[in-house]
Amino acid sequence: MVAAWPFPCLHVGMLMKTPNLKTFQAVLDGVDMHLKREFHYGSEKLQVLDLRNVHHEFLNIWTGREDGAWSAETVDERPVVKDLPRYALRRRHVKVITDLYLRFHLNEEQACFLQWVQQRKDFLKLHYMNIKIWTVPMCTVKEILNVFHPGHIEDLELNLAWDVSKMAQFASCLGKMRSLRKLFLKNKAPNTFRPHKQILWSLTTCLETLSIKNCEMSSSDLKYFPLSHSLHQLKQLDLRGSEFVTSCLKPLGVLLENVAGTLESLDLQGCNMDDSQLTDLIPALSKCSQLTEVNFSYNDFSMPVLKDLLHHTANLIKMSVEYYPAPLQCYNVSGYIEEDRYAQLCHELMDILRAIREPCSIFFSTNACHVCNENCDSEEYSENECCVFHLELCSCWQ
Repeated sequence: MVAAWPFPCLHVGMLMKTPNLKTFQAVLDGVDMHLKREFHYGSEKLQVLDLRNVHHEFLNIWTGREDGAWSAETVDERPVVKDLPRYALRRRHVKVITDLYLRFHLNEEQACFLQWVQQRKDFLKLHYMNIKIWTVPMCTVKEILNVFHPGHIEDLELNLAWDVSKMAQFASCLGKMRSLRKLFLKNKAPNTFRPHKQILWSLTTCLETLSIKNCEMSSSDLKYFPLSHSLHQLKQLDLRGSEFVTSCLKPLGVLLENVAGTLESLDLQGCNMDDSQLTDLIPALSKCSQLTEVNFSYNDFSMPVLKDLLHHTANLIKMSVEYYPAPLQCYNVSGYIEEDRYAQLCHELMDILRAIREPCSIFFSTNACHVCNENCDSEEYSENECCVFHLELCSCWQ
């Protein structure tokens, strides 16, 4: 099919439901046949090969011409040459779009693709839209980026147990990713990775999304966030599960002020934040006029500070989804939620917002619902189960 494809663009990734080395090699062989054909002006040639497993509407195939017509000349009738002259090689290129997921080591298809691209670097324009790297040795990562131009990478996810020194080595690679828009950093081993100024300083593009999960952040780490020009147009900031090992979050507040006109989503769930840390962010949050989603669940905030937060953010009319922790005053000395107190305080918080706008989806979650947990079988127990107030209480109290 690849060899016979008459149109400029072919989305083949979603067609390979059960990909294997033999099928993948057949696709690459088909591209080789296109690269070896003589060039004819005005003829339709394969220009873009999309290997991503994403949905496309094949009934509306882009042909490059409004009437959708294409030459009736069959593939067998088109001349194929084994050795192209130099001028023809310079004029025949195929853009290959793909995603790359690396776990531990290269699989057969990835190793085959790596070798194939390396031998055809002069005739291919490879675009990695999304790269996910899970516990891969640094030498393997560098080998891949030496073959595949990092300038075409748009989304990068690093899911690693790298320490600061290894991340510093990778910083030079980040500097070459001139199309990078989304950066996801997740630490596999708690407390071994902390964001370093070399990472933020190495970025050369303005990110739309920055996600740093399961990391520790000191005051020295945080001070580089507002200084990085690559973070001044953020739309999504996700620090879920990271812990601030400093009582002062004013540098993070400065970053929020810098992106007040662009930030749409903020996730600080499970950051072990307290009242003083949230207070540092409230002035900046009140200026984030484009916010549509916030998540502060699984932090320790008192009723007065939550009231202050909602008073300052009630004017954010674009807000559609909001997650907050239940106030500390909802718990008794044993750590159990007091039902009546919980309902009363949540209604008070809802009233603050309703005085200015009608909340779309707002949730107040507890750290854990002991009632639900005690009623669960041991096999079904999950310490993450919580009671959520959203117009009504959880089912255990109905």
